[in-house]
Amino acid sequence: MIKTMEHDYREHIDMYFNEVKLIADKIDKAAIDKLAKALHKLREEKGRLFVLGVGGSAAMASHAVNDLRKIGHIESYTPIDNVSELTAWVNDRGWEWAFVRWLEQSNLTSKDAILVFSVGGGDEARNISPNIVHALKYAKEKGAKVFGVVGRDGGYTGQVADVAVLIPVVNPDTVTAHSESWHAVVLHAIILHPKFKQIEGTWEAAAKKEAPKEKAKK
Repeated sequence: MIKTMEHDYREHIDMYFNEVKLIADKIDKAAIDKLAKALHKLREEKGRLFVLGVGGSAAMASHAVNDLRKIGHIESYTPIDNVSELTAWVNDRGWEWAFVRWLEQSNLTSKDAILVFSVGGGDEARNISPNIVHALKYAKEKGAKVFGVVGRDGGYTGQVADVAVLIPVVNPDTVTAHSESWHAVVLHAIILHPKFKQIEGTWEAAAKKEAPKEKAKK
């Protein structure tokens, strides 16, 4: 019997969402709690947060800076948000050193922290994300804290991080997809904590304003 295209898609979609459920059950919530507390402490001590990522994780880095600044009130930055400067460093010093040079210009100190979003966490021996590896070595030299939300075995980030949240591998064929998706889930789990967020989200605030009106109608 020939399967229809609709059936083929549905079978895969069901499998994918079952994997999402497995990750939700397996992920280390204590590690997420530890990361939330570390970020909270960073804010209290007036430290800055520098967020790194490449590929899809680069987009997550930019997203995280938005949320961490706007909702979390943590002074946060990412090299991804200034394409001109980033590509200038790539052109002058090479891709693998671009993040280090950017951190140098940002005057990274021991009061600051690095947050890495990555599928593999960097692997210098395989020449995978060496820019992240060099950036973390530089951060350690400066005494800055290192945080990570990473997939697979965590790679170099997982080895050196002060706090690392590891996205469980439930299917080797979907490691990248789930890692990048759960970067956002972990970030939002922290950002939305009542003790962490400094302002209400726009839609949530609007809903709370409308709620009394709905009750009054009843």
